[in-house]
Amino acid sequence: MAFAAGDVVILKSGGEPMTVVSVENENAVCLWTGDDGDLFRETIPVIALQAALMLDESDDEDAEADEDDEDEEEKAA
Repeated sequence: MAFAAGDVVILKSGGEPMTVVSVENENAVCLWTGDDGDLFRETIPVIALQAALMLDESDDEDAEADEDDEDEEEKAA
């Protein structure tokens, strides 16, 4: 899979979501923040990365609306 600057990725073995800064040859320079807010930068082989699944805010709102609809249906029953 080809990654580009701005893509959000994660190690195939797990870990924190990272932002791709640049891609050169078969390596991606990635940034991420640690638990204490520290900024990390590392060059990682692209073979070890996969695209991170990110929910956008509209997905969250849709899920909340669906839950509200289900609650209303249960109350009406």
